[in-house]
Amino acid sequence: MEELKHALDVELGAAVTRAAAAEGWPDAAIPEANWEYPPDPVFGDLSTPISFSLAKLVRRKPRDIAAAIQHALMADAALVEKVEVAGAGYLNIFVARSWWHAIVRRVLSAEQEYGQANLGEGQRVQVEFVSANPTGPLHVGHGRGAILGDAVASLLAAIGYRVEREFYINDAGTQVRLLGESIWARYLEAAGQPVVFPENGYHGEYVRDLATQAAALPGLGEMDAEKAIVACAEWGSAILLEEAKADLRDFGVVFDTWFSEKSLFDSGEVTSVLAKLREGGYLYEDGNAIGFRASDFGDEKDRILIRGTGEPTYFTSDIAYHANKIRRGFQRLINIWGADHGGYIPRVKAAIHALGYDPEILQVILLQMVRVLRNGLPAPMSKRSGQFVELREVVSEVGKDAARFLFLTRRSEAQLDFDIEVAKKQSMDNPVFYVQYAHARGCSVARKAEEAGLGGAPADADLSLLTLPEEIAILKLMAKYPEMVRNAALACEPHRVTTYLHELAAAFHGYFTRYKDSEERVISENRELSHARLAMVASVRRVIANGLALLGVSAPERM
Repeated sequence: MEELKHALDVELGAAVTRAAAAEGWPDAAIPEANWEYPPDPVFGDLSTPISFSLAKLVRRKPRDIAAAIQHALMADAALVEKVEVAGAGYLNIFVARSWWHAIVRRVLSAEQEYGQANLGEGQRVQVEFVSANPTGPLHVGHGRGAILGDAVASLLAAIGYRVEREFYINDAGTQVRLLGESIWARYLEAAGQPVVFPENGYHGEYVRDLATQAAALPGLGEMDAEKAIVACAEWGSAILLEEAKADLRDFGVVFDTWFSEKSLFDSGEVTSVLAKLREGGYLYEDGNAIGFRASDFGDEKDRILIRGTGEPTYFTSDIAYHANKIRRGFQRLINIWGADHGGYIPRVKAAIHALGYDPEILQVILLQMVRVLRNGLPAPMSKRSGQFVELREVVSEVGKDAARFLFLTRRSEAQLDFDIEVAKKQSMDNPVFYVQYAHARGCSVARKAEEAGLGGAPADADLSLLTLPEEIAILKLMAKYPEMVRNAALACEPHRVTTYLHELAAAFHGYFTRYKDSEERVISENRELSHARLAMVASVRRVIANGLALLGVSAPERM
């Protein structure tokens, strides 16, 4: 549609110039068309309010301006069928059917590349997501963040960015220490020794399992408490990290980089970034504590980086981490955080600014919670974690495809209700089944065509034979696919893809069902018409397969 809009922009600009000369309008820059999609096809395929933009300059009613432009428009008949003036001054464009018919050949010619573009021109983008503490199993909230980040990365790659996926391992903070204390406490408890469990420790059954396994650690029982806690923390977090990697692989999410927070301290990068901030005059002392003048850069208040005890805050390593990302050459940073981290954004941008970088390099996508349901009622918590539903349980029960697709059916900032029983259904009530079945149905049509001796979709099929309203509607939807991909990528909103796929699948299912037992069915005695319809069906399959691929969801040929 972007190509169509561009061509119409040229035609419209020339028409405005001609109308201005004929009507004696004052000279002025031609405003943008701002194309809109009318809600009803009776109002055309595209509509522009350009007349309203000209009204103040021309000092005429928008409807009169629109009529003058309509009269001056000499659009190519292969592009525009007719133009109408509507309402108070809208120009409604009815696109020529031949342009819609050509979409089939574009799709079949481009194949997997249909919908791709080179807007990014190879710019390096890093998408950092999940980044869970290695202190427990991944839950469904992590799963939603995982597919969101994975899909955002795929969308950006589809429009020409060079994208890398990264998981930030929070392995240097208090939480890992608490894991070690929890494992050690359960170890002593199992040995019959009196213990006081850590106040904020981890209570899941997985900690007891780890404590049991920890008995095999060499010399653990002979260590003093501090060494034992450190050993349990390092060993336990390493096991849980490997479990997280396995869970994510099973979910179809593969990271390019697993970046350790601890490495920022070991390499001296934390010390280096503090020195740079101090050199710029952006640090201050508050007793024994050291703070950052974040309020100088738009944050609501200043922030402590080093506590009075000498212990760094999480924010300190986050500053070093983002500086590290920029030094690695990424031109855009996209972080996916939980919605409760929204207040953290200004302080990170303040730090980036203080270090001499453009704070707008960072974009944060906030993610709301997932509520897991079973038949509309809250699902029971995981027996292993004791506090939440684990990602591996959901993926094991409903499958990777259903989980990935359903996690992306709503905007990231909206809470998501994930009903396990709906996800398991092999019926049209299940959104992912509904879309995948449209692809499988198209494959079935192709197999029946082979059996009928029609072959595939010939390149020279007479597509002008596609005249049914449902056929034209399908062609128009497929024409919108590249624009949808671009807009979804630029907005970092993969839910637009699931919405689009459901709409295209609905159009195809409706078309197929309505005519399957009539003379207008896809495969009929009219060989030329059958070839045209087979070509359209093949293009529908291709667009659905391309869209599902962006989401990391399969496009089955049989269901």
